[in-house]
Amino acid sequence: MIDKLEMFIALANERHFGRAAERHGVTQPTLSAAIRQLEGELGVQLVLRGARFQGLTPEGERVLDWARRIVTDSRQMRDEMRARRKGLSGSVRLGVIPTALPMVAGLASPFLKRHPNLRVQILSRTSVEILSEMESLQLDAGISYLDNEPLGRVTTVPLYREHYRLLVRADDPLAKADSLRWADLATVNLCLLVSTMQNRRIIDRYLAQAGVSVQAAVESNSLMALVGQVLSGGWATIITEQAARMFANRPDLVALTLSDGAAPGPEVGLITPWRATHTPVLAALIEAAERLRRNAPDGA
Repeated sequence: MIDKLEMFIALANERHFGRAAERHGVTQPTLSAAIRQLEGELGVQLVLRGARFQGLTPEGERVLDWARRIVTDSRQMRDEMRARRKGLSGSVRLGVIPTALPMVAGLASPFLKRHPNLRVQILSRTSVEILSEMESLQLDAGISYLDNEPLGRVTTVPLYREHYRLLVRADDPLAKADSLRWADLATVNLCLLVSTMQNRRIIDRYLAQAGVSVQAAVESNSLMALVGQVLSGGWATIITEQAARMFANRPDLVALTLSDGAAPGPEVGLITPWRATHTPVLAALIEAAERLRRNAPDGA
């Protein structure tokens, strides 16, 4: 039954029989047969069928909720028993917002040093994708914003607050300034993250509060693409303090402080699905995040 429920979840996530079968490591006929067997055992139709996948029936949507809970409990039981036999092992799929990618090694490295039989898969995701993929069991945890937009029922560990820098080329006239106000960016040629990313929505809010309306001529979902645009000359981008540290030693880039007495930046931290009892692996990850927070410099 558990295998069939996992195949059903894969189908609901992928919305395509072939992709779901590939993700689950079986042939398409095997997956289709398993879904039909599950429908027979439950006595209801779960999937709307035609020439291709057309969605779930109302009963299928309800079964999907149960399937996620049952599969989560099953995985937790297996993880706990495996941990009792041979210690922590397996993998953690961690979704990380792009602006937090520069700091994730600070969590992953000590975590893996303490638990060498574990593996961490770090995946760049938007904040919305992190919540969605945790719900669909495609991610185990995430690093995302904690206090800017609703998270739903999750466990959180705050890690740091974002502070912002304006990244320019060293030969840019702005590079001579010690710091800038948000209002000073009204005439700056900005390239920014795309508007579907929460970081961009936060930056737009700061700019609006300073009376600045910006239409970025270049947008990207990649920080590296924005840095490349800055290096081409005549452009600037707004990055976090954590990201700025990656480029601090480059002689051709300068990161200027952005400050004008604005409220503290949004909080970023670890999020995991809420559970009364976490799996041993997620409990260890939460412990690592709490240790990282305790050891962080004041104001980080």
